[in-house]
Amino acid sequence: MDPHYKVAIFGSARIREGDRDYQDVFSIARGLAEAGFDIVTGGGPGLMQAANAGSKAAASGTRSIGLNIKLPHEQEANAYLDIKHEFPRFSTRLDTFMALSDAVVVAPGGIGTLLELFYAWQLVQVEHICDTPIILYGEIWTNLLLWLETEVLARGLFHRTDMHMIFHVNDPLQVVTLVRKIHQDRLTEEHACKNFSKYRIELQA
Repeated sequence: MDPHYKVAIFGSARIREGDRDYQDVFSIARGLAEAGFDIVTGGGPGLMQAANAGSKAAASGTRSIGLNIKLPHEQEANAYLDIKHEFPRFSTRLDTFMALSDAVVVAPGGIGTLLELFYAWQLVQVEHICDTPIILYGEIWTNLLLWLETEVLARGLFHRTDMHMIFHVNDPLQVVTLVRKIHQDRLTEEHACKNFSKYRIELQA
């Protein structure tokens, strides 16, 4: 595996251990780390901690990376980081996320997670970064995707091709399998990141 391939996992700081979403994100991160991928999160509590803890649990020699943010009430860095860096501003933190990350997993979350989702999506849309898979994990995203399709897309406010890098997945193992396939094709095919349509067909099969 490419030792530099990194997967960003975004998600809520408010979801605690014992929650199903916490367990699922832990499993996703562990599976990705076992596949040889570094995990990048916001470095804080909740689903960020779940992802970093899953990365460490894999004991695969990959790195658990946290890009923390200084906030008045949040957030202390979690205890599962190999590399951490603290940012005073969301803007520079988001740019660092996208500069580091080859794939993005968006777990359940609130305003901060939505900011990360739409910022990543915008950068791909305007081709400021290479086509990057953005995987929305969980049922929480179903209605958002429906709204985007029936309200925003229907009014022609963006093009259907702008969604080609967006995947919606509800099974943790399927997230890991999808990232592994995209990574493998990147190693063996020229411009593999332009060929997302074939993965969508496989997910629907």
